[in-house]
Amino acid sequence: MRVKLSQFKFDLPEELIAQYPSEERDQARLMVVHRDTGKIEHKVFKDVLDYFDDGDTLIFNNTKVFPARLYGKKEKTGAKIEVFLLRELNSDARLWDVLVDPARKIRVGNKLYFADDKGNDILVAEVVDNTTSRGRTIRFFYDGDDDQFRAVLKQLGSMPLPKYITRKPEPLDEERYQTVYAKEVGAVAAPTAGLHFSRELLKRLEIKGANLAEVTLHVGLGTFRSIDVEDLSKHKMDAEYYSIPEEAAAMVNRSKELGKKVCAVGTTSMRTIESSVSALGQLKPSSGWTNLFIYPPYDFSIANCMITNFHLPKTSLIIMIAAFGGFDLIMEAYNEAVKEKYRFFSYGDAMLIL
Repeated sequence: MRVKLSQFKFDLPEELIAQYPSEERDQARLMVVHRDTGKIEHKVFKDVLDYFDDGDTLIFNNTKVFPARLYGKKEKTGAKIEVFLLRELNSDARLWDVLVDPARKIRVGNKLYFADDKGNDILVAEVVDNTTSRGRTIRFFYDGDDDQFRAVLKQLGSMPLPKYITRKPEPLDEERYQTVYAKEVGAVAAPTAGLHFSRELLKRLEIKGANLAEVTLHVGLGTFRSIDVEDLSKHKMDAEYYSIPEEAAAMVNRSKELGKKVCAVGTTSMRTIESSVSALGQLKPSSGWTNLFIYPPYDFSIANCMITNFHLPKTSLIIMIAAFGGFDLIMEAYNEAVKEKYRFFSYGDAMLIL
């Protein structure tokens, strides 16, 4: 039986959307949901260690968030324009897909100027194409080499906290809106389930004999785009780049053969591994683009457990979680989370589904 978008609506008090991370990464709350019995436990995230043993594999998305939100001013009028970098189209030509706000003021041919802290213009861009109502393609003009150009983007940019976090980015976000194992630069949003893992917790998992497999999926804004169709089969996800190394695939397949736990850490890790499954149901090393949208009913091929944050109503994220955990059980767990005042979204608490 297929489910509809409206079934994923629930009342979420605004104060439960976390504005700051927990004081320590592994001190967030953890809800443990058992699919076999329907039991729900309330723990602290570092207790996740108790659920993994020798030979189990956890799959982490090692993408790294870049400071994607810039503020420029429009030529002649000086109007302030937010430019959100989505992805680089051509490094030689310095062409980027971006979102602009307010979009109504930005047309093809407009130039945007970006200034440093002292008000000196250090970067110029020209709008070369309209892609969507808010989307534009822009070309940056800069005389330095590629490393210098990227350093300037980093200097001008701020950490792209989701709009649901209503405060401005602070110095703590440079560290906390990034996993401790982030390596591959390319995401405009953090794979937030991984934010709960401290270096100490990762080391303790390794000591227990668990394998830590790394894959990459560069999270784009499409993951968070609202779904505008009641029939979920008609929703289209934006494509995101992924990569699964041979070493990670070998770890995962070995655990599967041994009947051990294979745990996807986050919805992005789950989408990555489900995008590259062999005819024999094994994880294939590969790289490319995926626009996989997982919604009930769905047969998962690789992971038999997952760690995830608490997501907002009617999003692709809670829909995937319901496909994995079972619609009725997950909606019951979410009602419990609201009642027990769990913290939601990027800086919120976590759920382990077994």
